[in-house]
Amino acid sequence: MIWTIFLLVQALLLYFILTHRSRSKSDPPLDKGVIPWLGHALEFGKDASKFLNRMKLKHGDIFTVRVAGRYVTVLLDPHSYDTVINDSDSLDFTRYAQVLMERIFNLRLPHHQPANAKEMMKKHFMGMNLTTLNSTMSRHLQASLKAEMPQNQKDWKEEGLFNLSYSLLFKAGYLSLFGGEQNNNSTDPSSVYKEYKKFDGLLTKMARGTLKPEEKRTAQSVRQRLWELLAPAGLIEEAGSSPWLHAYRRLLREEGADEETQKKAVLMQLWATQGNVGPAAFWLLGYLLTNPEALTAVKREFSVISPMGTSETSLLDRPVNTPVFDSVLEETLRLTAAPFITREVVQEKTLHMADGQQYLLRKGDRVCLFPFNSPQMDPEIHHEPQKYKYDRFLNEYGSVKRDFYKGGRRLKYYTMPWGAGTNGCVGQQFAINTIRQFVYMVLTNYHLELCDPNAQMPEANASRYGFGMLQPEGDLLVRYKPRNTH
Repeated sequence: MIWTIFLLVQALLLYFILTHRSRSKSDPPLDKGVIPWLGHALEFGKDASKFLNRMKLKHGDIFTVRVAGRYVTVLLDPHSYDTVINDSDSLDFTRYAQVLMERIFNLRLPHHQPANAKEMMKKHFMGMNLTTLNSTMSRHLQASLKAEMPQNQKDWKEEGLFNLSYSLLFKAGYLSLFGGEQNNNSTDPSSVYKEYKKFDGLLTKMARGTLKPEEKRTAQSVRQRLWELLAPAGLIEEAGSSPWLHAYRRLLREEGADEETQKKAVLMQLWATQGNVGPAAFWLLGYLLTNPEALTAVKREFSVISPMGTSETSLLDRPVNTPVFDSVLEETLRLTAAPFITREVVQEKTLHMADGQQYLLRKGDRVCLFPFNSPQMDPEIHHEPQKYKYDRFLNEYGSVKRDFYKGGRRLKYYTMPWGAGTNGCVGQQFAINTIRQFVYMVLTNYHLELCDPNAQMPEANASRYGFGMLQPEGDLLVRYKPRNTH
């Protein structure tokens, strides 16, 4: 009994020594929380935006918090973001990404070269290949809309806008990027979407390692099912197959990934390419429907671009100038895009703030930027940041507005939905083109309105902060029918 107590005391002392941390003069303000080891993990995971706002009021634009045994330095001064974004020597992007890959996708890529993957992605999502990809997506969008919203439908059909937007864009995106044009090497998109939605619903808990036992079993079952459904995608290079996915598979093979690992990596790419576009389109359409002035302005702009307003006209097949829509999209993303930008400190670094202050970043800690809180929801930068203003990013005479200020200085980063620097989103232009084309097709070819004219936008699910586009709590009920019934 005495030896048991002695060993227990020794273990507690060792734990205290290993986890004890005090702030030195050169460190950012330190807030460990009241719960040993766990620190602020529960509050951080429940509502990161609210928690980080509270920490900012308490400590300022930089502070370090303890989260489940790790120390995370949070930087919320957009004038100082480049000191993190542009440092690839002291701050590493891949290590934390590998942690998430294993937790969410059960995926390890020990010989993966992110730079090679980035170059491959650029080849397919930029330049001439982007034009081809746009055209493919346009055809699949038209086909998906006609299947879900047939032109011979005469009566109003009611549905949740989130489900409608997410499912349509997922299916079109899946066929464009994974399934092949003739559906020759793909599984039925509806089957994939059904399983994917279950997976997506558990994603944040997988990332944080907070799944309950039953949820763990569900997550593993859904992952296994998706691996099976995605197994044929990109394996064979032939007419109509997905060129980028075949190139990605080839890159994985060159890095020594076996077929099992490749399936897991394809699931990761499915989430990376499809997890944000559908939710973004939902928020955009929802804000338009609940703001009649914005809806009128977008429809007016679309009518000028295509006076004929035919369903076969594509905004993806030619350059277009849509400053009103672009402002609407940027305002939507300002309000609903909430990714973390996270780096691992691999060697000690002195961080030089824009205000002249200097702080030491300790090796082994993480650094996190949260652009949703700052700059996107900062009232000094964006007046009435909680309010939707469709023309926030337009000047008085309709030109693009890029001048925003904090502390009297012009900002380089006034919104950051796509990340920044070398780890910015390669597929940004493809995503923008897709959302614009989808909204154009819906508004041009269908009557779309709220079932309840006084309905308000649903609240965002606060647990999704940090994982790209936010998703709603509940849905927004709409009704639709074709403009020209036959």
